[in-house]
Parts: sequence; C-alpha cells; structure tokens
Amino acid sequence: MLSGLSERLWADWIWFPEGHGWADLKDHDGKVFPKYQDLRAALPIALCFLVIRQLFERLVATPLASLLGVRDKRRVCAAPNPVLEVYFCSTSKHPTQCSLESLSKQTGFPVRQVQRWFRQRRNQERPSKLKKFREASWRFTFYLVAFFAGLAVLVDKPWFYDMKLVWEDFPKMPLLPSQYWYYMIELGFYISLIFSVATDVKRKDFKEQIIHHVATTALISFSWLVNYIRAGTLIMLVHDASDYFMESAKMFNYAGWRKTCNLMFTAFAAVFIITRLVILPFWIIHTTMVYPLSLYSTFIGYYFFNGLMCTLQLLHIFWAALIVRMVIKFLPGNDIVEDERSDREETESEEDEGVDGKQKKKPTNGHMRNGHTPLNNNHSKRD
Repeated sequence: MLSGLSERLWADWIWFPEGHGWADLKDHDGKVFPKYQDLRAALPIALCFLVIRQLFERLVATPLASLLGVRDKRRVCAAPNPVLEVYFCSTSKHPTQCSLESLSKQTGFPVRQVQRWFRQRRNQERPSKLKKFREASWRFTFYLVAFFAGLAVLVDKPWFYDMKLVWEDFPKMPLLPSQYWYYMIELGFYISLIFSVATDVKRKDFKEQIIHHVATTALISFSWLVNYIRAGTLIMLVHDASDYFMESAKMFNYAGWRKTCNLMFTAFAAVFIITRLVILPFWIIHTTMVYPLSLYSTFIGYYFFNGLMCTLQLLHIFWAALIVRMVIKFLPGNDIVEDERSDREETESEEDEGVDGKQKKKPTNGHMRNGHTPLNNNHSKRD
C-alpha cells in the first residue's frame, strides 16, 4: 500500500511538464544529476553548524563584543514569591489592574510593589545584549561568506545574466560540484536555524520567522529534487545579499555605535528593497512563474514551487513595512534605529504607568531627563 501511494505521489506528471520525468535525472555519459539521497548530507552539515556556532560565539563573538564595548546592564532580580511566580508562569506576565489589586491583597504588598516585581521578572527572561550580539555575529559571518561564495559560483554562469536560461534543456541540466556544495551548505544552515529556534532570541515576528525557515527549507529541497537548481541558486543569492547588512547593523547597535548602525541599516534597507521587492518578484519569480507558460503546459510541481515563492514574497512585503517604519525613525529629528520586531527592556520610569490611571509624562525632543538621547535607556529594544 505504501509503495503504491509513493508511486502516485512521485508520478512524473505531478512534478514535471509533459514529456519529462524522473528518468531524465539518471546519471549518464559522465553527467551527474541531483538525487533525493543527496539531501541527507544536509543533516550532518546542520549539526556541524550547531557545533561551529557554539565555538564561534565563545571564541570569536564574545571577545569581539568585549573589544567593541558591548556590556550587559546589571539586572535587578525579582525577589522569590510563590504567589506571584505561579501567576506569572500560569496566567499572565502582564497582569491587569484588577489582577494587580487582587495579587496585592494576597501578598500583602502595595500594588506598586507588585507591578515592580512583574517588571523585574519580565526583564529576567529577556535575552541579554551579549547573547543578541553573539547571535548577530554568527549570522553576519555566515551570510557574508555565503553571499560572496554564491556570487563566485554564479558569476561565470550564463543564466546569471539571462535568467530565461534557467529553463534551457530543463530538466536535463547536469549538476556542477559548486552547485552541490552551495545547496547543501545553505540547506544545512537553514535546518540548523530550525533546530536552534528554541534557544535563539525570540522577536515579535517569531511566527513569521518559523514560516520563513520552513518555506525556505522546503523550497531548497524541492528545487533540488526536480532540478530547479539554476533558479534555486539565484534565489539563495538574492536572500543572502542584504542579510549581512542587517546583522552588522545589529552588532554596531549593541556596541553603541549609533552612526555606524544607522549607516549599515540604511544600506540594508536599500539592498533589501532592491533585491526582494524588485529583483526577486520582477525578474526571478517572473522567470519561474510567467516564462515557463510559453514553454510547457502547467503541472502540479509548477504550482507548488511558485506557491512557496509567493509565500516568501508576502513575508518580504511584511518585513519591508517594518523596515520602512524603522527608517522613518531616524529621518531628521530622530536619532536611532529601533528594531520593530523586538521588545525593549522595561525601565524604572515605566514601571507604574497605568497604576493610578495616569501615564507619567515623558521627556520630549528625544532626550531623557539626564540629558542623554534614548539610546542609553532603550538600547535593548532593538536586535
């Protein structure tokens, strides 16, 4: 029964245009073609990435953080309190005014003290600046190396300049060694991100990040199976083109290098919009979605591949909106970029907002009462 189901699932007419099939991907005359067994190599590569990351963060990222002056603020830990801890873990980390009053009666503490306890307890769970710096350093290093390695793989290929050639002699294009390693390393990295998601810094777009990693992994795997490798390498290159700018902006942000951070983020925003909102949809997706219609009749694999592409494109539009909001924040009159995806650490000046129904008045003109810009107090809000 399983054998029959597998045959139906992998039928030629599902994954290939009419007149083509899996037989086209059998090695012959010294030509090698991608096989599903090759994807197994991505798992040990992913595990290697997890080990290398730990070594990198300890031996490279931590000393670099010290060199750039990245320092963690000392946090005040919430005093042990069983009643408040049970509510925090099982009910809510942000109690309502009514709940605060109820907890105040149960513990015998003033409402203001109960609210302060919850603020301190929430801050305890937020990732430290050093942890975020190390994560950004790791991703910066990978994306930088991956982008230039991908560029080296593609720069001498004719389909890099004429994207219609990704369909030339499809699906009988032989596999090149450089394509094999580029694919396996990229796939292994994204699988490692899925493995490490539980310990990585969680941001407001956590669900979107999970969808992105899963869609990217599925897209890379599927494009390998059906020999969409030429299009796949172009897609991976476009994705790596802007990411290392973003990660470098985060690193300089944690180090307090505001002008450098803003410069890197501006470069990231420009490259992101050009590559993911212009090149990807109007060149690459057009080549994978529109151009094949003039060559082949449609098939299920065509819809599956382009469905994943459209999913990624919707995520890019979502992130582009966040990026534009952040760019607006450091136009004339603003000083610093803040990552819209991250929660900032709560400060003492905010702890009692809403206790008496009034919000404390905040300093204006972008300065705190001590005469410094918001960077010092809100620095942990950004990635």
